[in-house]
Amino acid sequence: MRAAHLHTCGEPPHPVEQDEPVPGDGQALVAVTAAPITPLDLLCASGTSYFGEPATPYVPGVQGVGTVLSSAEHATGTRVWFPTTAGMAPGDGAMAERAVVADADLVPLTGSVDDVHLAALGLSAIAAWTALTLTGGLSTGERVLVLGSSGVVGTVALQAARIAGAGAVFGAALEPTAAERAADLGADGFVPLQRDDDVATLAARMRDVVGEVDLVLDPLCGVPASAALLCLAPHGRLVNLGGSAGDTATFSSAHLRSGARRVLGYTNNDLTAGERRAAMAAIEEHAAAGRLAVPHEAFTLEHVGEAWARQQGGEVHGRAVVTL
Repeated sequence: MRAAHLHTCGEPPHPVEQDEPVPGDGQALVAVTAAPITPLDLLCASGTSYFGEPATPYVPGVQGVGTVLSSAEHATGTRVWFPTTAGMAPGDGAMAERAVVADADLVPLTGSVDDVHLAALGLSAIAAWTALTLTGGLSTGERVLVLGSSGVVGTVALQAARIAGAGAVFGAALEPTAAERAADLGADGFVPLQRDDDVATLAARMRDVVGEVDLVLDPLCGVPASAALLCLAPHGRLVNLGGSAGDTATFSSAHLRSGARRVLGYTNNDLTAGERRAAMAAIEEHAAAGRLAVPHEAFTLEHVGEAWARQQGGEVHGRAVVTL
């Protein structure tokens, strides 16, 4: 079968021919149709992640979409989405024509959304959806600020917050075109971020746009998170799920305690199989209805190296997806 191999950490993978994997007890064999290139893939393959340097060569791809070829729990032909631990633990991932996946990790799909688009949504959409609704406890009518709103997680979050009943949704991002994109997705306002922002200046700019918010979705950390914390209303929550703007943020103890405000951490790795299934079911339903979408670009396996380099360099609008 054909597969992508990552031979050297820090370098793009390339296509190879290799033997088809053989499932063991409790495992399914899946014919993969689409696998996205995500920030987690790039981080793991860099050799600098908190999971440690992966053993090479390996097939990357921390998630994929495909159909079941054999399984003790799922009927042959069942369309599924699945996660993998490629780059985080020994073993291969989704960027191959066939993948071995634990039966318990398979998430059956209705088939109402194109495989490539569903792969582009994938874990990023699961993170946005569950960080808002489960960890963040979004209630009807609450005001939401999405940091990094131009990224895939942020793009989903702007849409998901409205779907989940937010009364007002605001975006914040660095890219020059991010304000227009946020407006196109129905945002009620937008806060431009700048690389030289300090916390006080950015917090003042945020308050001018958002006033106070009940929930902040934060894939950035750093200065943007520190500023957003100062805009939290009493009983407000900031949910952090990344650190692309810095590894640390600061907060005022008096501000946090005086309004019973909370800072919460989120990771997809803590989700149960049931929570993943519930999130993907909601994502598929809303995507099929046209309420949830992310930009994406498809690449064949033969062009996986180009796709990888372009995603890493920020040259893909949205998510690069490898098709098989």
